[in-house]
Amino acid sequence: MELFAAEQQRSRRQSTRFGGVTRRLLGMVAAAGLVVSQLAAPVTAAPSQPPSTAVTWKYTALGDSLGTGFLAQRGYVPRYQTYMQTDTGSTISLSNLSQNGWTSTDLLNALRTNATFRNAVSSSQVVTWDIGGNDLRAARDRYKARTCGGTDNQDCLRATRVQLKANWDAIVAEILALRSTSTTIIRTMDAYNPYVDEDKAADTWAADNGLNDFQAFKPYVDEAAEHVRLSAAANNIPYAKVYAAFNGPNGDIDPHSKGYLAFDGLHPNDTGHKVIADLLRGLGYAPLK
Repeated sequence: MELFAAEQQRSRRQSTRFGGVTRRLLGMVAAAGLVVSQLAAPVTAAPSQPPSTAVTWKYTALGDSLGTGFLAQRGYVPRYQTYMQTDTGSTISLSNLSQNGWTSTDLLNALRTNATFRNAVSSSQVVTWDIGGNDLRAARDRYKARTCGGTDNQDCLRATRVQLKANWDAIVAEILALRSTSTTIIRTMDAYNPYVDEDKAADTWAADNGLNDFQAFKPYVDEAAEHVRLSAAANNIPYAKVYAAFNGPNGDIDPHSKGYLAFDGLHPNDTGHKVIADLLRGLGYAPLK
């Protein structure tokens, strides 16, 4: 009996040992099967990010000291840039090529011969320009100096009128040869008269049937503004009516009395530049928006 009991005890120990081994082997097989099933399972791609809707427009500004913002803390060009960004959600990359003192002849020559100007315009989605104020100012200076020529001392004013209109048309042609109004925001403006009150009080040339200097000079400013209007309409180019905003609907209000001019009585201050930028903003952003 003792031998039989001992044999049963030994058999139970072996069974327990073999059972433990078996359970461990089964566990390893199950784990291996889990790994294999995980490797064989289809891989689910991470959710893709939505495509970016950000748009970048290149903006090239052309012009004279009005475009550079001379004597202002912030000119109309960067103000208009900010408006575009706010209103359209686009990122606006600015290239301001405006130059202090430039006339229409200077800008035309640059658009015809300067690769920097031509490349900038041709690669832009937005183009603005202002020009002509210095042309008129130079002729007025000669009139005030009594060296303008002619019996009425207005020959240089007449010559400037002809040259400015011809240059303007050529500038428009150069810009439209590089960019189209159907794919580009192209905007311009007419010129204001900063000398209204000063010229109303002066009579430089007596032999002109009693005209004061304002009366002598104003028709040339009027004609320049009218040419911009006609050119803009003919070429589908919206333009800012700066002359009316600064000088009133009849062109006889001094912009200094509105608080639009800097201390030199010639260039716009920040208020004046905001007026110009607001006018451009009011034209909308067709054809891009």
